[in-house]
Amino acid sequence: MTLKPIALVAGMTFASVAMADDTATVQNFYDLLSNPTSQDHVAAFEASITDDWESVGDYSGDNKTREGFLGQIGGFGQLVPDLNWAVEAMHQDGNFVTVRSRATGTPVGPMFGVDGEGRSFDIMTIDIHELEDGKIARSYHVEDWAGALGQLSGR
Repeated sequence: MTLKPIALVAGMTFASVAMADDTATVQNFYDLLSNPTSQDHVAAFEASITDDWESVGDYSGDNKTREGFLGQIGGFGQLVPDLNWAVEAMHQDGNFVTVRSRATGTPVGPMFGVDGEGRSFDIMTIDIHELEDGKIARSYHVEDWAGALGQLSGR
């Protein structure tokens, strides 16, 4: 009888280690967002995703591939050199990791057609990362870009 509780605790410890590994993998995504021009962060991101990873931001079916995403993020790094994407909460449930984060920055030029005249933005983002075999296969995301534009325009 005493072996069953020990096996249960050992199984829980193993499951906790596996979850910790998945959240560390997902953290690489946010490290890249905060350091989009760093080749080390690009490499860590690429090692954390599947070959056919997709960034899903809406229901248009026009999902971004790794290359498209890295191009977009590289552009953000130039436009918002102080971009910071801070994880505020991360929760794992099976193969899904949900993240609430805070994106802040000060664009050095017009962003989405709005010249912020030196203003900064501070927005909430929500992402759900779907993992397969310990790598991110899809990232579903919603950012409050409307809020960012309001802040940049002084509203």
